[in-house]
Amino acid sequence: MKTFLSPLNATEEKECLKRYKEGDEEAKKTLVERNMRLVAHISKKYQNAEEDMEDLISIGTIGLIKAVSTFQENHGSKLATYAARCIENELLMYFRSKKKCSREVSLYEPIGTDKEGNQIQLRDIVEVDEKDVVEQLELKRQVVKLYELIQKVLDEREKEILLLRYGLRNKRPVTQREIAEQMHISRSYVSRIEKKALEKLRERFEQG
Repeated sequence: MKTFLSPLNATEEKECLKRYKEGDEEAKKTLVERNMRLVAHISKKYQNAEEDMEDLISIGTIGLIKAVSTFQENHGSKLATYAARCIENELLMYFRSKKKCSREVSLYEPIGTDKEGNQIQLRDIVEVDEKDVVEQLELKRQVVKLYELIQKVLDEREKEILLLRYGLRNKRPVTQREIAEQMHISRSYVSRIEKKALEKLRERFEQG
């Protein structure tokens, strides 16, 4: 697995957050890059024989970007704490999309094994309380909005890649490698299109 940059110290992080809130996109890039170790650490918990680690990191990175974009210091939590929750939510959404037998997934449903071979269940990675219920309802609302934006914002190739990549419309999620083979393009090109499409969606999503 690739080596990621070390995390920012508290002072550096605070300064980057301040600059980003003032519109500095380079500061945002720094915050994402310097928290990639957290993405890798969390993604590793979900890795099993069926999952490509790079794919999990790619999915987790989406959660990290969302965390950096929406983090509010005055809410009392640290960026890493908030980001970890967003990263896990993104991975959880991915695994839920792979198990579309029903809209509701049992908290005791196995989603893989950890590196020691122990079975991981959804209840192991989800804190079950009222706050989570509210967040899940909000998440469903956002998913509806996301589907609408996919149709309005993306071109046909971007749309096709995201639909395949994340198993939207009740399909099986596929890896970047599989998409590349199917579309006869390189995996790196698939990755660039995916990132561009996600950024377009994020910008429109934040505009409301």
